[in-house]
Amino acid sequence: MPTEQPKVKRYVSNEKMEDNWIVRFDDLKSKAIPLMFIDSIIPGHQRLNYALIGDTASENDAYSPEITEPHGFQIGMVKAPPGNGPAYHTHDYIEAFLPLSGKWRFYWGNSEDEIEGETIIEEWDLISLPPGLWRGFENISDEDAWIFAVLEQHEVFNGKDPYWAPQVVRKAAEHGFHADTSGKMIKPENFSALEKQMAEKLRAGEK
Repeated sequence: MPTEQPKVKRYVSNEKMEDNWIVRFDDLKSKAIPLMFIDSIIPGHQRLNYALIGDTASENDAYSPEITEPHGFQIGMVKAPPGNGPAYHTHDYIEAFLPLSGKWRFYWGNSEDEIEGETIIEEWDLISLPPGLWRGFENISDEDAWIFAVLEQHEVFNGKDPYWAPQVVRKAAEHGFHADTSGKMIKPENFSALEKQMAEKLRAGEK
């Protein structure tokens, strides 16, 4: 009995695979996005974001993912110094995290003003966060740590994303950072200088 053939057949050379579907970490680590969200300027929430596949979540439109072909999911990474990570927020879609290094504290709640649970996850652990659950997380290691994120497919700049707790919005505004109704960052006039300073402070390009 003949074997069934796949519906889609593609020939991919080594060169084409390397150019289109492989992300080398040595190349990626120099492509950090220091101010991807309005909270990224706030002390305690400063970090480097990396876009590997798809748009991921972002309020800063000045970036391009490493792999642009639609996948049905989106992948990013975060590098954060000790005591830092995303501020309290939520999404309309699932996101899951797997630490590549260090220890991370995740905390969550059912409203924007109350934390009701928390846990510590380490290398090889995974946490999946459902839509609508408020969450934040931070690197509780003694050194910089990396975490890998997989996000459910979603449209970028099609509404608020993330939804920030009011106190986060207020603190970001003190630094001149805002997001419009489409979820796109309204950047302060000195954005370029701030971005450069943050990249240097967070040692962008280093592991």
